[in-house]
Amino acid sequence: MNLFHQVIELLRNEFGVVLSSTLARLVLAAILGGVIGLERQLRHKPAGLRTNMFICFGAAMFTVLSNQLASTLGGDHTRIAAQIIPGIGFIGAGSILHARASVTGLTTAATLFVVASVGMAAGGGLYLTAVFATGIILVALVVLGGMERTFSLKSLITTYEVMGHNVDGMLREVNRLLDAEQLTMQGVHITSAPPDFRMVFSVDSEHEQQIAFSIRLHESTAFESVRALGTTEHE
Repeated sequence: MNLFHQVIELLRNEFGVVLSSTLARLVLAAILGGVIGLERQLRHKPAGLRTNMFICFGAAMFTVLSNQLASTLGGDHTRIAAQIIPGIGFIGAGSILHARASVTGLTTAATLFVVASVGMAAGGGLYLTAVFATGIILVALVVLGGMERTFSLKSLITTYEVMGHNVDGMLREVNRLLDAEQLTMQGVHITSAPPDFRMVFSVDSEHEQQIAFSIRLHESTAFESVRALGTTEHE
């Protein structure tokens, strides 16, 4: 009877160690993914807090499952974990947008990719590696991103709205101003707003070019009104 109680106690202790270790890995992955996601959320990026947390937690979960299922049922310990990379690649591809010669969302896709690697490190018990990688990611996003904005290294996509009586005249004038700055128009949309016509289009350029084009646009007499609707950064 004493032997039976000893076996039960041993199994209980072993189960407690395994369970606590697994929970620690999953909690760490959720925290690290959440920290990175919070920075993305504050920057108003498509993949924010919940997305990054879920991806990091999911990668850790699959890594833990890959190890535990292989230990219990046999097989390759990395079989499930190896499928994380193509899965994250599929999600990352969905965050990349193409518009003519412009591509946006590359930073978001790359962030999701490295967040998954952080989750795999946490799920594999490499706590220090996961924390260090998170620090490097945050430095790249916050510090280097701030330097890019400070020195105007990122190109901008600005959407303009112009109003006028003559559609053909507005198109010719916008194209003339774009040619003068060696820029191209994207996503043009024209609607009737009697007695005028409303034309909305986007321009992808560097900061200095954007300022010069905006000045030319506002100085032109071909439009009844000119308004910048918003500006987004390339990723």
